Amino acid sequence: MHSPLIAPSILSADFARLGQDVEDVLKAGADIVHFDVMDNHYVPNLSFGPMICEALRKYGITADIDVHLMVQPVDSMIQSFAEAGASMISFHPEATMHLDRSIQLIKDNGCKAGLALNPGTPLHVLDCVLDKLDYVLLMSVNPGFGGQSFIESTLSKITQLKQMIITSGLDIRIEVDGGIKINNIKSVWEAGADMFVAGSAIFNTDNYADSISAMKNQLK
Repeated sequence: MHSPLIAPSILSADFARLGQDVEDVLKAGADIVHFDVMDNHYVPNLSFGPMICEALRKYGITADIDVHLMVQPVDSMIQSFAEAGASMISFHPEATMHLDRSIQLIKDNGCKAGLALNPGTPLHVLDCVLDKLDYVLLMSVNPGFGGQSFIESTLSKITQLKQMIITSGLDIRIEVDGGIKINNIKSVWEAGADMFVAGSAIFNTDNYADSISAMKNQLK
């Protein structure tokens, strides 16, 4: 079993002092920095591009940067974020014509590759590509906006995915993004997930360290 990782989403961070805010959240116990990249095309919102990733690297952030691409098409953004310093890149199968090629592009650029599945996307899209992935990102809200409520049916989807991974014998993490809070992170962990994206549940609190340690205490 993988050790659990907390990945605060910078979508909820203070962009007027982003470098300091990301540094603070990492010092408070976060494991990974999560980027929600939206293009106002694949999803109805616009967030930020590779320059933000590059800026954080120049600022001195050395933690893994986990880039979730909610963009269409994806290949040029994969290239740009890899060059900007991303460590992990995931994208949605609906956003590419050639699933296998886009996954390979992530690998060729030296990043870990993930596939992101919306609540309505079935697990069978993984059948032909599971062996090429380092992680699968299950959306527990419909992508596009922060601060949404966790969709409960995601728990059974996590359990099914975990069983698929166990049966395959592959070393693949399960990341969950959307509505993760202190009061539900334990059930998500018990269902089989081991990477937890949390935005407002961390950045919108007065004390990052207290919020992150409260989450990690639920995972013991």
